[in-house]
Amino acid sequence: MPDVPGLEGVGRVLIIAGSDSGGGAGIQGDIKTVTCLGGYAATAITALTAQNTQGVFDIHNVADDFIRKQITLVADDIGVDAFKTGMLHKSSVIDTVAGALKPYIKNAHFVLDPVMFAKGGSALLQPDALSALKEKLIPLASIITPNVPEAEYLSGMKIHTTDDMLKAAKHILALGCRAVLLKGGHLETGGEVTDILVTSEGHEIYSQPRIDTPHTHGTGCTLASAIATGLAQKMALTPAVKRARAYVLKAIAAAPKLGKGHGPLGHGHTVTAFTGE
Repeated sequence: MPDVPGLEGVGRVLIIAGSDSGGGAGIQGDIKTVTCLGGYAATAITALTAQNTQGVFDIHNVADDFIRKQITLVADDIGVDAFKTGMLHKSSVIDTVAGALKPYIKNAHFVLDPVMFAKGGSALLQPDALSALKEKLIPLASIITPNVPEAEYLSGMKIHTTDDMLKAAKHILALGCRAVLLKGGHLETGGEVTDILVTSEGHEIYSQPRIDTPHTHGTGCTLASAIATGLAQKMALTPAVKRARAYVLKAIAAAPKLGKGHGPLGHGHTVTAFTGE
C-alpha cells in the first residue's frame, strides 16, 4: 500500500461497517472517533440502516461486489494502517470482506467488532453468518471486541461473572485472533464495569465506576474505532486499549442527551494527545 504525503504518523483507518442514520454508531460514530483521535478515516459501507435512538427499523443491503470495490480502491490508493469492521450482517458480506482484506492484512492491523445486536436488542447478524465469522474473519483479526451477549454467542457459554468472562475470552482467542477485549457492561456487577483483555501472553483486567445513563448508543463502535486508531498510529496494543477506554468514558460523560431512547455519545472532545494513563 502506498505512503501518502502528509499522512505519515496520522494513522489511516478503513472502517468497514453499516451506516447509522441516527449518527451515534456505525460509520458515523466511527468517523467521529477516528477524527477526534487524530486519525484519518476512510469507509466501506456494508449496509444502510433506518434507525434512531429507539431502534433499527429497516436495513438496506449493499451489493457484495460494491463492498469489495470500496475496500480495494481505498486500500490501493490511500493505503490502510488499520482496518476496523462493524456491522457485517450476512455470510456473503463476511466472505467478501475476508477475501478483500487478505492481500493487505500483513501490513495492517485489523480490529473486529462483532456487531450482532443493536443497543435496543434488534438482531444485526443473520443466524447463518456465525460460522462464516468464526472461520473466515476472526482468524485474521489483531483484536476482537465482543460484549457479553456477543461473547456468549461466539463461545457457546453463558457468562455471569468475571471468571466466566475470562473463560469465554480464552475460548474466542482459540478461534485464531491475536487478542480479545471482552466488554462487561452487560453484566449486573453493581457499581463497576469490568473489561478483560486476553492475549496469548496473559490477561489484563480494567474496571471503572458504572455511569448511570441511557445515552450509550455507539459505545462498542466507538471503542473499537478508537483502538484501531491507536494501532494505526503505531501504539502498542495495551496503550491503545487504555486510551480507547478513556476516550469512551469521556464521550459517555459528554453525551448531548438527544433522542427518546438510547442516545448517542459526545464524540467531539479533542483528545489527540490524550494517553489515557
